Amino acid sequence: MSSPNQPVPFTADDYRARMARAAESAAEAGLAGVLVAPGPDLVHLTGYQPVNTERLTLLVLKAGEDPVLVVPTLEAPDAERAVGSPALTLRDWTDGKDPYAVAAPLLGADGRFGISDNAWAMHLLGLQQFLPGTSYVSLTEALPMLRAVKDAAELERLAAAGAAADATYEEILKVRFSGRKETDVAADLAALLKQFGHSQVDFTVVGSGPNGANPHHEAGDRTIERGDMVVLDFGGLKHGYGSDTSRTVHVGEPTAEEQRVHDIVREAQEAGCRAVRPGIACQEIDRAARAVITEFGYGERFIHRTGHGIGVTTHEPPYMIEGEEQLLVPGMCFSVEPGIYLPGRFGVRIEDIVTVTDDGGQRLNTTARELAIVE
Repeated sequence: MSSPNQPVPFTADDYRARMARAAESAAEAGLAGVLVAPGPDLVHLTGYQPVNTERLTLLVLKAGEDPVLVVPTLEAPDAERAVGSPALTLRDWTDGKDPYAVAAPLLGADGRFGISDNAWAMHLLGLQQFLPGTSYVSLTEALPMLRAVKDAAELERLAAAGAAADATYEEILKVRFSGRKETDVAADLAALLKQFGHSQVDFTVVGSGPNGANPHHEAGDRTIERGDMVVLDFGGLKHGYGSDTSRTVHVGEPTAEEQRVHDIVREAQEAGCRAVRPGIACQEIDRAARAVITEFGYGERFIHRTGHGIGVTTHEPPYMIEGEEQLLVPGMCFSVEPGIYLPGRFGVRIEDIVTVTDDGGQRLNTTARELAIVE
């Protein structure tokens, strides 16, 4: 049995199945295979999380063949301890040897491969030089769904991360805002995320007054004043999976206009969440939320996509934006976060993580979306 503090552990069989699906998906996309460098893709597929360095580490996946992980000899013991290592064959290379000579026979003389977006250029160029008949495409372009559909154990981790972010929001409402700097409140958010089990804090946006009109404003030295609208956007990783939520609060009573703008964003966010169901295109979530904001005359002030996927990173495919025709599938998780931004005045954003179910969508954030009044 699991709990928010002890999630169901991943097994070697989980990683074996993920690698097999990735290899099969590559073949279906007309690729010779998948090449995975250190980073979130490697963590997702193997449970191994080395530092990305000048020494080549590369997972090679090809349909019908056993997965092989090329690693520096000095890092092989760490790779062997990874949960997914029993599903792999390790090929190590020592300093002074050419790592591309080790990797090349695994690829073959030609073929088009999907490669991790965060692979170092020196490694890609090294492979190209050794294998001039090969070509490469980024995994985000070639296999955008690689990590998009979560299994039950992943959903459990995402739910736990969302609950921790919700607990953080409930606690931040109790602190004083007025007379304190944005950085002070941001530090409170980071400490609370850690308190509720996050191992990593990725962002703590605190946009007060006119700073709230910048969606990715980094908390600064501005002193929060009574009468400010304050956008809070925060998240990170718990049990290796992401949280990301936004709420907008007001210091003291809001004006009629501030309340109205907040109500419009809340209605738009509700419309976006209601639209979630299997079989519709990602862009339909964006359209549903954007239609509400446009109807009330603020269309030009909604300046970003409606959402992004989340998993082992806080931002990943799929993206809820016009032109994205990828169909929603049960197990997908993504944000729904419309906003209105009035330059020089204030901004409003409301965000929940939503997972696609068999017949609709389920929010992983459940805190109140009404405009909260803080001191």
